[in-house]
Amino acid sequence: MRHLNLTGLLLATTASFGFATAAMAEVTLSFLHKWPEPENMAYFEPAVAEFEAANPDIKIKMEAVADEPYKDKIRVLMGSNEVPDVFFSWSGEFGKNFARNGRALDITDAVYGSDWKDSFPEAALQPFKYQDRLYGVPINVDAKFMLYNKQIFADNGIEVPQTYGDFLAACQTLKEAGFEPIAFGNQYPWAASHYIGELNAKLVPNEVRLADYELTSEPDALYTHPGYVKALEEFKKLNDEGCFNRGSNALTHSIARGSFVAGRNPMMYMELVEFTEIAPDTPLGQAGWGFFPLPPIEGGEGEAGLLTGAPDGFMISAVTEHPEEAIKFLKFLTSPEQAQKYVEITGMTSSVNGSVTPDNASEQAIEGLKAIDAATGLALWLDTDMDARSTEVLLAGSQALLNGTDTPEAIMERVRETALAVQKERGNN
Repeated sequence: MRHLNLTGLLLATTASFGFATAAMAEVTLSFLHKWPEPENMAYFEPAVAEFEAANPDIKIKMEAVADEPYKDKIRVLMGSNEVPDVFFSWSGEFGKNFARNGRALDITDAVYGSDWKDSFPEAALQPFKYQDRLYGVPINVDAKFMLYNKQIFADNGIEVPQTYGDFLAACQTLKEAGFEPIAFGNQYPWAASHYIGELNAKLVPNEVRLADYELTSEPDALYTHPGYVKALEEFKKLNDEGCFNRGSNALTHSIARGSFVAGRNPMMYMELVEFTEIAPDTPLGQAGWGFFPLPPIEGGEGEAGLLTGAPDGFMISAVTEHPEEAIKFLKFLTSPEQAQKYVEITGMTSSVNGSVTPDNASEQAIEGLKAIDAATGLALWLDTDMDARSTEVLLAGSQALLNGTDTPEAIMERVRETALAVQKERGNN
C-alpha cells in the first residue's frame, strides 16, 4: 500500500474539528465492471452495500457495461482523464496494455507483502503481471470446453472424441443424421477467436506463439510459423464441411446457445461460466450433457495439454486519489466470504482459493475446475492476449473466412504486417 493535557474548552474544540474533518474525509470510488445482467448484479449490488456499511467513509459509484461494449468504453476512458478508480480487466495483453501505458497501479507490494497473496493460486496471478510486477487481482477463472448432448451422442453411437480426427468424424456422423452439429454464433467475432486461439495453441510451439503475441519475436520471424495458417484452415474446414450451423456470422453467441440448449444442435463450444445457462428443465438438461476439451491435433507442434481460458479480474487506476481505499475494496471483493457468495449467486467460478464447493457450485462446474487444474496451462483468450490492432485484423478475417471471401494466407499476411507496425511503434525490436 502506498505505502495532551489541554483545557476542556480546547478539547471540545478539537473534538468538534475532528468530527468536521471526518465528515469531510468521505471518499467516493468509481467502480466499472462488465456484468450488468440481473443475475450478476444480484451479487454486486449487495456486495457494494455491505462494503459501504462496513466502511461508512467510503462510497462506491458502480457502473456495469456488457462484455462487448465494455471493450470500447474502457479504451475511451483510458484515453481520457476519467479512468475509474477500480475497473474490470481481462488478463493477458488487454491488461498489460494498461500497465505498459501507466494506467494501472502497481499492487505488487500490497498483494505479496501481505497475506492477500494466499487468497489466490499463483497461476491466477501470473496473467496480471507485466515485467514481473503485479497490476491486477483475479475474481474468477474460466475455460472453454466442447459441450455435448449425451442423448444425441448415444442415439448415434458416438463416444467422447479423444483425437481431433475423432471430433471431425463425430461431426460428420451427426451431419449425416440430419443435425447441424455445432451451434455457433459469430456476429461478435470474439467467438471465432476462441476457436482460432485454441487451434493456434495446438499447432504453434508455445514459446513461438507467446513471443509472437507479446511482439518480442524477431521481425523476420513474427507470425511466420505455418501453424497459424493451418489453424485458420482448420477453422474454415469446420464451416465448409458443415460442422457449424449455417449463417453463423448473423447469429449472436447467446442465440446459438439457445439453439443448443433447446436440443437442436448436438454440440457447442462454451465457457465454464456459461454452465449455469443450462437449466435442468430445458431439453438439453433433460437429455443430459457433458463436456470435453477440444482434442489434440495429430502432428500439431503446440502444447496439447493447454486449455483456452483465463482469469478475469480488477485493476486500480494509477492516478486514483484513493489507492488505500481502492485496495481495501478489492480485498473485500476477493475475501473468502465474498468469493463464496459470488459463486453461489452468479454461478461463476471464483479464483479465490477454497471458494468453489459442492455447497455452492454444480457438479459440472467442479469437474470443469478439475479439468483446468489437470491442464498443463491456459492459452489466454486470443482477443485479449494479442495486441488490439492485430486482433481486429484477425477477427474481421474470421468472418470473411466464414463468408468465403478471404483466405488463411491473406489474413495471416495482414496480421503480420499489422503486428510488425505495432512492434516498431513499441520499440520491441
